Amino acid sequence: MTRIVLVRHGESACNVAGIVGGHSGCTGLTSTGLRQAEMLRDRLIATGELSGAEALYSSVLPRASETARIIAPGVGGTTIAVTELCDLCELHPGEGDGLTWVSFRELYGEPDWEADPYSAISPGGENWIGFVDRAAGAVTTLAERHSGGLVVVACHGGIVEATMLSFLPLTDRTRPLGLPTSYTSMTEWEHDGSGWRLLRYNDVAHLGGPSLAQRDGAHRARPEAQQA
Repeated sequence: MTRIVLVRHGESACNVAGIVGGHSGCTGLTSTGLRQAEMLRDRLIATGELSGAEALYSSVLPRASETARIIAPGVGGTTIAVTELCDLCELHPGEGDGLTWVSFRELYGEPDWEADPYSAISPGGENWIGFVDRAAGAVTTLAERHSGGLVVVACHGGIVEATMLSFLPLTDRTRPLGLPTSYTSMTEWEHDGSGWRLLRYNDVAHLGGPSLAQRDGAHRARPEAQQA
Protein backbone atom coordinates (compact mmCIF):
# COMPACT_ATOMS: atom_id res chain seq x y z
CA MET A 1 0.00 0.00 0.00
CA THR A 2 1.08 3.56 -0.71
CA ARG A 3 0.15 6.15 1.92
CA ILE A 4 -0.06 9.91 1.39
CA VAL A 5 -0.51 12.19 4.41
CA LEU A 6 -1.62 15.72 3.55
CA VAL A 7 -0.83 18.31 6.23
CA ARG A 8 -2.56 21.65 5.93
CA HIS A 9 -0.24 24.54 6.80
CA GLY A 10 -0.53 26.48 10.06
CA GLU A 11 -2.38 29.76 10.40
CA SER A 12 -0.94 32.20 7.87
CA ALA A 13 -0.49 35.96 7.82
CA CYS A 14 -2.35 36.34 4.53
CA ASN A 15 -5.37 34.42 5.84
CA VAL A 16 -5.58 36.55 8.98
CA ALA A 17 -5.09 39.81 7.07
CA GLY A 18 -7.54 38.88 4.32
CA ILE A 19 -4.87 38.98 1.60
CA VAL A 20 -4.94 36.89 -1.55
CA GLY A 21 -2.05 34.58 -0.76
CA GLY A 22 -0.47 33.45 -3.99
CA HIS A 23 3.23 33.62 -4.82
CA SER A 24 3.29 37.38 -4.11
CA GLY A 25 0.72 37.64 -1.33
CA CYS A 26 1.87 34.82 0.96
CA THR A 27 4.26 35.97 3.70
CA GLY A 28 4.33 32.82 5.81
CA LEU A 29 2.93 31.78 9.16
CA THR A 30 1.68 33.86 12.05
CA SER A 31 3.02 33.26 15.55
CA THR A 32 -0.08 31.12 16.14
CA GLY A 33 0.65 29.18 12.97
CA LEU A 34 4.20 28.55 14.10
CA ARG A 35 2.94 27.18 17.43
CA GLN A 36 0.42 24.95 15.65
CA ALA A 37 3.16 23.46 13.48
CA GLU A 38 5.38 22.98 16.53
CA MET A 39 2.56 21.17 18.32
CA LEU A 40 2.19 18.81 15.35
CA ARG A 41 5.96 18.27 15.27
CA ASP A 42 6.00 17.40 18.96
CA ARG A 43 3.12 14.97 18.46
CA LEU A 44 4.88 13.26 15.56
CA ILE A 45 8.12 12.92 17.51
CA ALA A 46 6.26 11.47 20.50
CA THR A 47 4.11 9.01 18.55
CA GLY A 48 6.47 8.13 15.70
CA GLU A 49 3.38 7.76 13.49
CA LEU A 50 5.13 9.22 10.44
CA SER A 51 8.61 7.95 11.22
CA GLY A 52 8.41 5.57 8.28
CA ALA A 53 8.00 8.36 5.73
CA GLU A 54 10.45 8.23 2.87
CA ALA A 55 9.78 11.74 1.53
CA LEU A 56 8.51 15.14 2.66
CA TYR A 57 7.08 17.55 0.10
CA SER A 58 5.52 21.00 0.29
CA SER A 59 4.11 23.65 -1.98
CA VAL A 60 6.41 26.57 -2.77
CA LEU A 61 4.23 29.02 -0.83
CA PRO A 62 5.92 30.13 2.42
CA ARG A 63 3.05 29.11 4.71
CA ALA A 64 3.36 25.51 3.51
CA SER A 65 7.16 25.32 3.22
CA GLU A 66 7.58 26.79 6.73
CA THR A 67 5.15 24.22 8.08
CA ALA A 68 7.09 21.42 6.37
CA ARG A 69 10.41 22.52 7.83
CA ILE A 70 8.98 22.76 11.33
CA ILE A 71 7.43 19.29 11.30
CA ALA A 72 10.41 17.68 9.52
CA PRO A 73 12.05 16.40 12.76
CA GLY A 74 8.94 14.25 13.30
CA VAL A 75 8.87 12.90 9.75
CA GLY A 76 10.99 10.02 8.49
CA GLY A 77 12.78 9.26 11.73
CA THR A 78 15.97 11.13 10.67
CA THR A 79 16.83 14.46 9.11
CA ILE A 80 14.70 14.66 5.98
CA ALA A 81 14.88 17.17 3.15
CA VAL A 82 11.84 19.15 2.03
CA THR A 83 11.12 19.07 -1.70
CA GLU A 84 9.03 22.01 -2.89
CA LEU A 85 6.66 21.64 -5.84
CA CYS A 86 4.52 24.39 -7.35
CA ASP A 87 1.91 21.82 -8.40
CA LEU A 88 1.10 21.45 -4.68
CA CYS A 89 0.19 25.14 -4.36
CA GLU A 90 -3.25 26.50 -3.67
CA LEU A 91 -5.33 27.72 -6.62
CA HIS A 92 -3.24 30.27 -8.53
CA PRO A 93 -5.06 33.63 -8.20
CA GLY A 94 -3.56 35.37 -11.22
CA GLU A 95 -3.16 39.14 -11.35
CA GLY A 96 -5.21 39.58 -8.16
CA ASP A 97 -2.41 38.02 -6.11
CA GLY A 98 -1.49 40.20 -3.12
CA LEU A 99 -4.70 42.24 -3.10
CA THR A 100 -7.07 42.22 -0.18
CA TRP A 101 -10.01 39.89 -0.79
CA VAL A 102 -12.30 42.92 -0.59
CA SER A 103 -10.43 44.63 -3.43
CA PHE A 104 -10.19 41.37 -5.33
CA ARG A 105 -13.96 40.90 -5.30
CA GLU A 106 -14.55 44.53 -6.24
CA LEU A 107 -12.34 44.10 -9.31
CA TYR A 108 -13.17 40.55 -10.40
CA GLY A 109 -16.36 39.60 -8.60
CA GLU A 110 -17.10 36.28 -6.93
CA PRO A 111 -16.42 33.29 -9.18
CA ASP A 112 -19.58 31.32 -9.93
CA TRP A 113 -17.97 27.96 -10.49
CA GLU A 114 -21.27 26.15 -10.14
CA ALA A 115 -22.40 27.94 -13.30
CA ASP A 116 -19.02 27.92 -15.05
CA PRO A 117 -16.22 25.88 -13.41
CA TYR A 118 -13.94 26.74 -16.34
CA SER A 119 -13.89 30.50 -15.71
CA ALA A 120 -10.61 31.87 -14.35
CA ILE A 121 -10.71 33.37 -10.88
CA SER A 122 -8.99 36.48 -12.35
CA PRO A 123 -6.92 37.19 -15.48
CA GLY A 124 -3.95 34.85 -15.50
CA GLY A 125 -5.45 32.74 -12.71
CA GLU A 126 -6.73 29.19 -12.66
CA ASN A 127 -10.26 27.93 -13.05
CA TRP A 128 -11.74 25.45 -10.61
CA ILE A 129 -11.61 22.33 -12.80
CA GLY A 130 -8.06 23.10 -13.89
CA PHE A 131 -6.98 23.50 -10.29
CA VAL A 132 -8.62 20.25 -9.16
CA ASP A 133 -6.98 18.34 -12.01
CA ARG A 134 -3.58 19.90 -11.33
CA ALA A 135 -3.69 19.32 -7.56
CA ALA A 136 -5.04 15.76 -7.64
CA GLY A 137 -2.62 14.94 -10.44
CA ALA A 138 0.31 16.12 -8.33
CA VAL A 139 -0.71 13.87 -5.42
CA THR A 140 -1.23 10.94 -7.78
CA THR A 141 2.24 11.49 -9.26
CA LEU A 142 3.77 11.34 -5.78
CA ALA A 143 1.95 8.07 -5.10
CA GLU A 144 3.37 6.62 -8.31
CA ARG A 145 6.86 7.93 -7.55
CA HIS A 146 6.85 6.41 -4.06
CA SER A 147 4.82 3.26 -4.71
CA GLY A 148 4.56 1.17 -1.57
CA GLY A 149 5.91 3.97 0.63
CA LEU A 150 4.69 6.68 2.98
CA VAL A 151 4.84 10.30 1.80
CA VAL A 152 4.03 13.47 3.77
CA VAL A 153 2.88 16.62 1.97
CA ALA A 154 2.58 20.07 3.58
CA CYS A 155 -0.03 21.85 1.49
CA HIS A 156 -3.34 23.71 1.53
CA GLY A 157 -7.04 23.27 2.19
CA GLY A 158 -7.73 23.39 -1.53
CA ILE A 159 -5.38 20.46 -2.17
CA VAL A 160 -7.31 18.42 0.40
CA GLU A 161 -10.59 19.35 -1.33
CA ALA A 162 -9.17 18.47 -4.74
CA THR A 163 -8.25 14.98 -3.55
CA MET A 164 -11.71 14.50 -2.04
CA LEU A 165 -13.37 15.50 -5.30
CA SER A 166 -11.05 13.33 -7.39
CA PHE A 167 -10.47 10.24 -5.23
CA LEU A 168 -13.91 9.73 -3.67
CA PRO A 169 -16.84 8.46 -5.78
CA LEU A 170 -18.41 11.90 -6.17
CA THR A 171 -20.34 12.91 -9.26
CA ASP A 172 -19.98 16.70 -8.99
CA ARG A 173 -16.48 18.19 -9.22
CA THR A 174 -17.60 21.62 -10.40
CA ARG A 175 -17.50 23.52 -7.12
CA PRO A 176 -15.59 23.53 -3.82
CA LEU A 177 -16.93 21.37 -1.00
CA GLY A 178 -16.33 24.05 1.65
CA LEU A 179 -14.61 21.56 3.94
CA PRO A 180 -13.70 22.89 7.40
CA THR A 181 -10.09 21.72 7.14
CA SER A 182 -8.15 22.83 10.22
CA TYR A 183 -4.70 24.36 10.28
CA THR A 184 -2.01 21.64 10.64
CA SER A 185 -4.62 18.91 10.34
CA MET A 186 -3.68 15.59 8.76
CA THR A 187 -5.66 13.89 5.99
CA GLU A 188 -4.45 10.44 4.99
CA TRP A 189 -5.00 8.50 1.78
CA GLU A 190 -4.05 4.93 0.92
CA HIS A 191 -3.58 3.64 -2.62
CA ASP A 192 -3.54 -0.09 -3.39
CA GLY A 193 -2.52 0.24 -7.03
CA SER A 194 -6.07 0.38 -8.32
CA GLY A 195 -7.88 2.97 -6.20
CA TRP A 196 -7.83 5.34 -3.25
CA ARG A 197 -9.15 4.87 0.27
CA LEU A 198 -9.55 7.69 2.79
CA LEU A 199 -8.04 6.67 6.15
CA ARG A 200 -8.54 9.90 8.08
CA TYR A 201 -9.57 13.52 7.58
CA ASN A 202 -8.92 16.63 9.69
CA ASP A 203 -6.91 14.90 12.43
CA VAL A 204 -6.07 17.68 14.90
CA ALA A 205 -5.49 15.67 18.07
CA HIS A 206 -2.34 17.74 18.71
CA LEU A 207 -4.53 20.88 18.89
CA GLY A 208 -6.91 19.25 21.36
CA GLY A 209 -9.38 17.94 18.77
CA PRO A 210 -11.81 19.66 16.37
CA SER A 211 -13.81 21.47 19.08
CA LEU A 212 -10.76 23.27 20.47
CA ALA A 213 -9.42 23.93 16.98
CA GLN A 214 -12.73 25.55 16.09
CA ARG A 215 -12.63 27.70 19.20
CA ASP A 216 -9.13 28.88 18.29
CA GLY A 217 -10.16 29.78 14.74
CA ALA A 218 -8.28 26.96 13.04
CA HIS A 219 -11.37 25.03 11.95
CA ARG A 220 -13.59 27.02 9.65
CA ALA A 221 -15.29 26.65 6.32
CA ARG A 222 -13.63 28.76 3.61
CA PRO A 223 -15.45 31.07 1.17
CA GLU A 224 -15.38 29.67 -2.35
CA ALA A 225 -13.00 32.30 -3.68
CA GLN A 226 -10.86 32.44 -0.56
CA GLN A 227 -8.70 29.36 -0.88
CA ALA A 228 -6.34 28.83 2.02
